[in-house]
Amino acid sequence: MANHKSALKRARQNVVRRRRNRASKTRIKHVVKEIRLAVTGNSSESANKLDVAKSVIDKAAKKGAIHKRTAARKISRLSRLVNTVTA
Repeated sequence: MANHKSALKRARQNVVRRRRNRASKTRIKHVVKEIRLAVTGNSSESANKLDVAKSVIDKAAKKGAIHKRTAARKISRLSRLVNTVTA
């Protein structure tokens, strides 16, 4: 464990940030799974769910939980998936 005052604070900050990042990453996994299930089930809600997923992924990238290119790649792949079903 850390001994210096600044190192103790840094350790506390890391715990909080790790929890926040884990929550947003889990949320991303859930919305991606919902879209994939909607696409395989031929649901008409996949376009609406895509908008929600884009928002969730962009917020995670903005807060630094995931990299911006990772966010762009996920959004691109989901959009392509939904477009193939709706076309």
